[in-house]
Order: sequence, then C-alpha cells, then structure tokens
Amino acid sequence: MTIELGHVTDRKLPFKYASFTRVGFSDTDAQGIVYYGRYLPYFDAARVEYHRHLGLLETSWGEHEFVMRASTIEYLAPARFDDLIEVFIRVARIGHTSVAYELAAYKHEDDVLMVTAQQTLVLVDLGERRARAIPGSYREKIGAFEGDDLER
Repeated sequence: MTIELGHVTDRKLPFKYASFTRVGFSDTDAQGIVYYGRYLPYFDAARVEYHRHLGLLETSWGEHEFVMRASTIEYLAPARFDDLIEVFIRVARIGHTSVAYELAAYKHEDDVLMVTAQQTLVLVDLGERRARAIPGSYREKIGAFEGDDLER
C-alpha cells in the first residue's frame, strides 16, 4: 500500500500540488510560535512529496545530486504548535542545470497565508563539483504535470 502525504489540488492556482504538515512543539520558540526558518523542513517535505507523486523520487542520478543554490522566504503570519499547515508547491522554471520552485504555506483551519518562498536547486556532479544538465526525462515529467504554467 502506498501512502501519499501530498495531494493534487486546484485550490491555489497556479499550484497543482500541496502537502500537509503539522507544527510540532520543537518547531516553536519560547512564545509558542514558528519563526520563518522552521518552515524550511516543511518545504523540504513538500518537495519530496511532489517528486514522489511524479515518480521522480527514486530516480537514480549516480554521482549527481540536486543542491540548494538559493532560498528566499517571506514571513507573513505566525503559526503555533499543532496548527495544520498546507504547503503548496510548484516548479516555476526549469533551466539548463537548475530548477526553480515556488512555495506557499497556509494555515489550513482558516486559510491564512503564513509564508511564501522561492528556492532554486542545481543538479551537481558531486565528484567534480560542477553543474550538470538536467535530464530530458525529468523535464518531461514535470512539464507534463505543470503544463503551460512552467517556464522553460
């Protein structure tokens, strides 16, 4: 049996995929709120579920791996312990060696936008420490899912 934590959605277009997470006690500070930096693991989990849904999680890259090149976060509202957060994720652009993601986290209970983010990952040859071209099969699967919303 396969359990998918994420889900296809059309609630917040152009996002077509979202993943749920719940705020853990360890994610909060002394005031009981989540600061912007604690959203990074939520974004990582959403990105994993996005790739799992597209069948790209188990892709063998050999000595190649995606690494974070840039990440920006805009913090809009605090979340608290046990809030259910829905993280919307999309690939906005695929370049020659990089993939740009857009993310938006909403408190599920009242649909309040908590945080937005943009992240760019680059496919790197780990041995040579050089960027490598993203394979066509990866581009095709993401392109088929994102459709006309994907910048190429």
